[in-house]
Amino acid sequence: MIFGFGKSRDNDDDDEDEDDEEEVDLVNFQGALNGRSADLAANARLVQAALLPTREMITDALERRAEMIRLEIKGEKAQTALSVDGMPFAGSRMPKQQATAVIQMLKILSGLDAKLKGKHQVGGVKAEFNEIKYELTTEIAPQADGTERLTVRIRNMKHKLDTPQELGFTDASRAMIRQLTSNRHGIIVSCGPVGSGVTTTLYALIRGIDVYLYSIYSIADPGSRELINIKLFEVNEGDDIETSIGRMMREEADVVLVKPIRDADTTKQLMNVADRITVMSEMTAKDAANGIWQLAEWSGNRELASTVIDAAYSTKLIRILCTSCREAFRPNPKLLEKVGLPPETKVLYRKGEPMVDEKTGEEDPPCEKCDGIGYYGRVAMIETIVVSDSLRKLIASGGTADQIKVAARSEGCLTFHKDGLRLVAEGKTSLEELQRVFKA
Repeated sequence: MIFGFGKSRDNDDDDEDEDDEEEVDLVNFQGALNGRSADLAANARLVQAALLPTREMITDALERRAEMIRLEIKGEKAQTALSVDGMPFAGSRMPKQQATAVIQMLKILSGLDAKLKGKHQVGGVKAEFNEIKYELTTEIAPQADGTERLTVRIRNMKHKLDTPQELGFTDASRAMIRQLTSNRHGIIVSCGPVGSGVTTTLYALIRGIDVYLYSIYSIADPGSRELINIKLFEVNEGDDIETSIGRMMREEADVVLVKPIRDADTTKQLMNVADRITVMSEMTAKDAANGIWQLAEWSGNRELASTVIDAAYSTKLIRILCTSCREAFRPNPKLLEKVGLPPETKVLYRKGEPMVDEKTGEEDPPCEKCDGIGYYGRVAMIETIVVSDSLRKLIASGGTADQIKVAARSEGCLTFHKDGLRLVAEGKTSLEELQRVFKA
């Protein structure tokens, strides 16, 4: 069922500007992700009060390319904050009563319990705007003052980062993925801080495997991600992860995708089988080196860990320069030497600045594509540590995360800095953006 056809105007009460206002199509909601039907008839008063402002709030975020909306009530007012390409921007303001109604409306649309307060809830709703499909994941968090905070994470189904190529992996990196997963051996982990694209990276790695040559099984929850030619394995009640993987091995699985690694018990079970099958998973860690170190710590057996950890990947998202307004410049040789770019680099790009009319002193209108931000979309910088024989010895001897990082770099592993400079040299991002991401 689709909720909310039609169009709306801003400032409907302003009769003087009514003729000049441009009609704007609003987002259409198309049902909860969990399949629960929204009983709008039973909530008619709420629908009348909150459906239009809810649609307007979501529409504003989609028009501005936001990937996240946060609505928080403070006193008698509420403020929305948007995240666009990872950067914060102010959204609309509304009275507390209206914000409360909007939160309730999104609970109903997302298949959540609108009557339940004081409890954390997560749901989602399908949406369409300007002929593009979206998935909106809604999270309701209770606050100390009795209010609720709403977070909406937006997934553009047209611009999905599903494959290694879409995520920005080079040809050499994609070849390495195929090589690592062809051995029927070892743990390959995607790791990074929360919100850094860890899960997206993991599924990109999975999609980098030739599914026609290798049999891939999964006992992880893919959410709304589509897994083509990957078997979703049914876990028997009471079976632990090692037992389940054993059953998959008897069915001649080559690669298994498992739930996120969060503790020592899971790590030990995976290491007991990783000498006979490729295990792919994700975990929260500062970077690839810290992920390897944490797995070794959790294993309780560094010697074993050193033999079965094969690779760790980590990503940082960096903004892409708007191709409509970016400015080219010839870099100073000293600048190239300082940042580590090849001396033969002839041109780099930076964020475009608005032109100023010499006669009037007024700035030209902002770029239509990026709305004057200077960046449009994001791409991943990738760090990869493939565990060599010398790194295995370091892990076995109790090497720290910093020691693993230094050793991996000395062997020429792909680092964030190296991959970031590649993106700068290709004109995809700027030195200023690279510096901002490293300072964050």
